[in-house]
Amino acid sequence: MDVISVIRTKRDKGELSPEQIDWVIDAYTRGAVADEQMSALAMAILLNGMNRDEIARWTAAMIASGERMNFDALSRPTADKHSTGGVGDKITLPLAPLVAACGAAVPQLSGRGLGHTGGTLDKLESIPGWRALLSNEEMLHVLDTTGAVICAAGDGLAPADKKLYALRDVTGTVEAIPLIASSIMSKKIAEGTGSLVLDVKVGTGAFMKTIEDARELASTMVALGTDSGVKTVALLTDMSTPLGLTAGNALEVRESVEVLAGGGPKDVVDLTVALAAEMLAAAGIKDADPAKALKDGSAMDHWRRMIAAQGGDPDAALPVAREQHVVTAPASGVLTRLDAYDIGIAAWRLGAGRARKEDPVQAGAGVELHAKPGDTVTAGQPLLTLHTDTPEKFDYALKSLDAAWDIAPEGTDFQPTPIVLDRIA
Repeated sequence: MDVISVIRTKRDKGELSPEQIDWVIDAYTRGAVADEQMSALAMAILLNGMNRDEIARWTAAMIASGERMNFDALSRPTADKHSTGGVGDKITLPLAPLVAACGAAVPQLSGRGLGHTGGTLDKLESIPGWRALLSNEEMLHVLDTTGAVICAAGDGLAPADKKLYALRDVTGTVEAIPLIASSIMSKKIAEGTGSLVLDVKVGTGAFMKTIEDARELASTMVALGTDSGVKTVALLTDMSTPLGLTAGNALEVRESVEVLAGGGPKDVVDLTVALAAEMLAAAGIKDADPAKALKDGSAMDHWRRMIAAQGGDPDAALPVAREQHVVTAPASGVLTRLDAYDIGIAAWRLGAGRARKEDPVQAGAGVELHAKPGDTVTAGQPLLTLHTDTPEKFDYALKSLDAAWDIAPEGTDFQPTPIVLDRIA
């Protein structure tokens, strides 16, 4: 087997054989295939695609590159959720303890933010003392004693994916749907969860800009999960507007705690409950009422135990940025658009995100929203508040907001986009 023949096969729109796929993933993981060669293959896949058999074999080869976890010893069924990423997407924080409160175990392996999309681990690390890095033994202990764990994936899970993801990020091949699907699903299948709910975002602030692309990605991932014996469903959800009223690490933790306390923005509550219902159904848990578990305090109890089990202080004050800048509405009327991507870029420029994986983030930085599409606003009222420790960043952040919203005349009939757009199973 040689890498040039593998590249040529896909370059010429051929189908890679199982043997070619197994060999090239293993050889690349071992360093026998060079980055420039795998870059060429990734570009060929981006341009010419893969069929279902190829994607399934590619995913299996990435799983086989590392270890697999097993949760059979747990007394509860396992359910996990993966989001393709967005702006203000804090859903994992209230969702994991909520589903645990309803009887499932939630092994949530999460990541850090890169670019305009926030990372779950960055958000939780704004809680004093909280630890993202757990050994497999610590992870199982937290999961067994609290019902939910949110932590970083260990180096042993799908190491081929870690190497290939970093390469795709710098070679313009991140958008390849077969590689996105296999990247996500190799980690989730290796993780060992019994059921999986995918939250595939659609819109300006999402990776998938059109519902057609989102549906293709969701269908591909559902098929991969189902073929591997993992009960998998997907919801397509709107990411044209930021989720909730905050984008930024500590800001989003604060809002998540509000949701767990029975309050919080309606879109965050609605999506959290919808995903919880899907996770519980996929895990075979009937008659659970996630909306009730948010109201009666049981989800909050699980949150507090989960945070404490990972070294965090659930009662500690969260970091607050040293400087704020208020952006006011330029006119009166109905807010008809608040662009998720523009808000995400502003939060990133304020210090809430990173350009490279090794960059630090500011816990208190971000954007606070004072209105959402459909709301009536008055000229001069606060529309956004920008938060940062470095006020010299304000001008740079404000440039991303030049065309971030539309305000229509008062009395305009406007219906916001529903949060859940479609379901694929």
